Amino acid sequence: MKILVVGSGGREHALIWKIAQSPKVEKIYCAPGNAGTAALAENVPISSDDIQALKKFASAKKIDLTIVGPEAPLVSGIADLFEKDGLRIFGPRQAAARIEGSKVFSKQFMVKNDIPTAQAGIFNNAKEAKDYINVMGAPVVVKADGLAAGKGVMVCKTKAEALTAVETIMEKKEFGSAGNMVVVEECLVGEEASILALTDGRSIVPLVSSQDHKRIFDEDKGPNTGGMGAYSPAPVVTDRLMEEITVNVLKPFVAGMDREGTPYKGVFYAGIMVTKQGPMVLEFNCRFGDPETQPIMMRMKSDIVPILEAVVEGKLDDRLIEWDKRASVCVVLASGGYPGKFEKGIPINGLDKIDQIEEVIVFHAGTELTGDNKVVTAGGRVLGVTALGDNIKFAIEKAYRAIGLLHFKNMHYRKDIGKKAIKH
Repeated sequence: MKILVVGSGGREHALIWKIAQSPKVEKIYCAPGNAGTAALAENVPISSDDIQALKKFASAKKIDLTIVGPEAPLVSGIADLFEKDGLRIFGPRQAAARIEGSKVFSKQFMVKNDIPTAQAGIFNNAKEAKDYINVMGAPVVVKADGLAAGKGVMVCKTKAEALTAVETIMEKKEFGSAGNMVVVEECLVGEEASILALTDGRSIVPLVSSQDHKRIFDEDKGPNTGGMGAYSPAPVVTDRLMEEITVNVLKPFVAGMDREGTPYKGVFYAGIMVTKQGPMVLEFNCRFGDPETQPIMMRMKSDIVPILEAVVEGKLDDRLIEWDKRASVCVVLASGGYPGKFEKGIPINGLDKIDQIEEVIVFHAGTELTGDNKVVTAGGRVLGVTALGDNIKFAIEKAYRAIGLLHFKNMHYRKDIGKKAIKH
């Protein structure tokens, strides 16, 4: 088989690393890819947003299966475009991808389908949103309606912060048209977990649980990022809780999408807050999580390719996935200044030493190769150091030991990834 993976982050490197282990695969392309994917696939200089060029490439190369990493091409309708040309693609169609493309649609969908979620108000007018905040009080969460690269959700501890968030999104238009509408919702209290599941529109196969760390600094302080690290399994998700999430979240999601006339095929991701009242959905995403995919792929023992094919073909019902019982932890190394402004083109040292530590993989995210084959930084989140260990504690120790071998100027990372898991 010839496979095309769309994207350039750590998630895409992890998927390619797993796909490359399949005996079914003879050639992998990655568009546009990074310095890490270049070792396993042929990088193609096509932006993940250029869906017409990607379709032309897939047709010309007779690609057997395309796997879409990021949300933007899915929200732009890449799946519809490929399917129209008879090309097999893993990922939901445009109408179903609205579950991530529009926070307003997502909130209305959850309410309509009795999926437990925070109370919220929806506004297309800044003054009305501010009036609502003044009545509701704080803490409160303000969300830009459209895609904002993981940065359009603002958890506001005070009323003043919330009013500023509305100004940033709706008046200053820092996220462009993504901020034409906002969702203002109650701030849920509890512990977060990420639940990813595969569906062919009918059957559901949940993946192992994981937990992301969104904030830039230790102890969940500072602004939100695309994710500073993740671990799997998440001990907060007990077997009983997983059953509850399946019944109250996953099944109503798939059934609700079908009722909307937009059957969902692909992977979907429920960001869950485990509250005293039970699991509540913070958001739905229409793709594999990043960095959750990194530890999840490390733990997957089954060949991923037949599973992805079963989703596309509507034959997921007889698929079981075998998992490594051990734990995995991914710690993200970021550029200094991220999620704000940061420098690019900084040389990365120590990648050649990682082999010294068993069962550690460094997944590349914001990296590229220079003309003389040196690896340099090219993004905010640069590397995802991912380790397998007999338990969370051992996996954490291994990941941080590997980080000690790596260096680039102004390298920043959290020192507390996985700490919440240990207390369980």
